[in-house]
Amino acid sequence: MSNFTIKEVLVEDGALRHSLTNQILQRLPGIPVQATKGVRSKASSNEMDMGKDTLHLVFYKGEFFKPCPGTREYMCCGYQILNVATNCPLNCSYCILQSYFNQPNLRVFVNLEEELKRVLHVIDSEPDRIFRVGTGEFTDSLAVDPITCWSDLLLPAFSKRKNVVLELKTKTTNIERVLDSKYRDRIIVSWSLNSPYIAAREEHGAASLKNRLKAARQCQSEGFVLGFHFDPLIPHPQWKQEYLKSLELMDKYIDPKRIIWISMGSFRYMPGLKQIIRRRHPKTCVLDGEFITGLDGKMRYFKPIRTDLYGFMRENMEKWHRDLGLYLCMESDDVWQMSMGWSPGSSAGLRGYLDRRVVEFFG
Repeated sequence: MSNFTIKEVLVEDGALRHSLTNQILQRLPGIPVQATKGVRSKASSNEMDMGKDTLHLVFYKGEFFKPCPGTREYMCCGYQILNVATNCPLNCSYCILQSYFNQPNLRVFVNLEEELKRVLHVIDSEPDRIFRVGTGEFTDSLAVDPITCWSDLLLPAFSKRKNVVLELKTKTTNIERVLDSKYRDRIIVSWSLNSPYIAAREEHGAASLKNRLKAARQCQSEGFVLGFHFDPLIPHPQWKQEYLKSLELMDKYIDPKRIIWISMGSFRYMPGLKQIIRRRHPKTCVLDGEFITGLDGKMRYFKPIRTDLYGFMRENMEKWHRDLGLYLCMESDDVWQMSMGWSPGSSAGLRGYLDRRVVEFFG
């Protein structure tokens, strides 16, 4: 497990009848269990911790499968979210999940197995469409995998289908259950990366950058395709030298020919998140930059700052390998052109670009 401990389990009434609930409780012997009737989570005894030591087992009535919440103003890649949980035991200073504070705790949706059948029916009903699916939008895909064993359920279901890939995105080294699986086809194991400075200072509870890449190397050596995500890129003291250190570590541990894609995005946030970050992380540097309100209402770095970040990273990653599937997350056509030297032109164009990467790697 990563550097966190489950101290309490809350079980909603609707969750009691599900087999995943019993399986999880069996993996947490000796941990106090409390039944709760309300949908609302019990607040953490320390609100600054957001209940990160409380596992909350929920019968989720919302959508399990939905498009990534992009906006019309910026190009979106057409990613699909498999919603298995919300919140995360890690404590990254910049995390948007902090603004979900009205529902703290590690909320795991125990009716996943039943709802997965409906998700797979949707995928099977469109055999000519490529679905790029991920579980890491509202939680870390592998942080609690030793407890939930999502990998045991998801890898077999997705690996056998020819019009889908499943991406597991993490900042941890919890790869044991993934490696124990016999399924490799159409599974992408991805790591969120940053500079060593940001990883050590702002990504509290996450594995070190070196350990993430060692875990990635192990997955790659055992047949998995890798992805990486430099998001959010954050200007900070000597950021160019610091991000070069990350690329040097990637060169040391990773074979670039088996990377399906690397995304880049710069730090952006809804205005209400600023006060939460200031309160929970008073020593953070992530708010030190020059921000402007973007077309989607989020605070973003000024365009020259973003293009400088992306251009520098692209230039140096392409020195390492020319075909890494680089792309920008939620950016405009002109930023693409200025920093990448080309643009997919639209969200549909970006979807097509990434779908072609899927066909190239998996057929």
